[in-house]
Amino acid sequence: MPVHQAVIRLSEQALNKKEFFGYHEGYNNESNVARGNSESMWDAGVHNRIDQYVIPILKKQNWRVYHFHDMGQNARVKQEHNISNNKMLLFDAANLAAFLYRLKRHYKKTYDEIVQTIQLIAPYFSDFVLEPQEGNEEQIVLKWQQKGCEDIFNASQLSDGTLRFICLATLLLQPHELQPATIIVDEPELGLHPYAITIFAEMVRQLSNEKQIIISTQSVELLDEFDVEDVMVVDRGENGSEHIKRSGLIKLLLL
Repeated sequence: MPVHQAVIRLSEQALNKKEFFGYHEGYNNESNVARGNSESMWDAGVHNRIDQYVIPILKKQNWRVYHFHDMGQNARVKQEHNISNNKMLLFDAANLAAFLYRLKRHYKKTYDEIVQTIQLIAPYFSDFVLEPQEGNEEQIVLKWQQKGCEDIFNASQLSDGTLRFICLATLLLQPHELQPATIIVDEPELGLHPYAITIFAEMVRQLSNEKQIIISTQSVELLDEFDVEDVMVVDRGENGSEHIKRSGLIKLLLL
């Protein structure tokens, strides 16, 4: 589907579920494919002008929405989790340690690139400590080491911005065959140092040659990293309808 034909918008409740609604460009009406239930009948669709494009993508899980907002004490990314839950990076990076463990064992070159990229914004960072939990080898938790120090730290001893950047770097630098065809990231700039935003933008530009990337942002600093033709602006009208303005059709989109 050419990107100028429709804009698909996920509801807050849909970020980790296959339910969504969209607006077809040129029309003010809301067009639903599936909505309202925790397990909507999205695969049946409603036979409109949107579901014929989106349902095949959802069936193949060729797009995923990621939001790494929660970095609080109880954030899932900081918790112990199943080491075998590593097929793909979850939407909130709740399986980050298990996924990195898989990369280190089977995609070492990619893993090393992730570590080196993290060191660009956190020079003190040495490496992750990825090993099954003692006493329960089915579980793993994110740990790391600092350069010149033998102590082992947990994820809570990273700043929110650094941990969020780790999630973003893992998402964008993982092997292409493990990534969805379309990657949607919600407000990736939260808590990031300006230099980290620059590094993130460069990763996005490089990956956009291989994948469709959609970023939702309100950050002037992040927008400044891209050309004006890379930007799409969504305005809400007085009647609640949404209108999209853009300079041209491109592979890399910022909503």
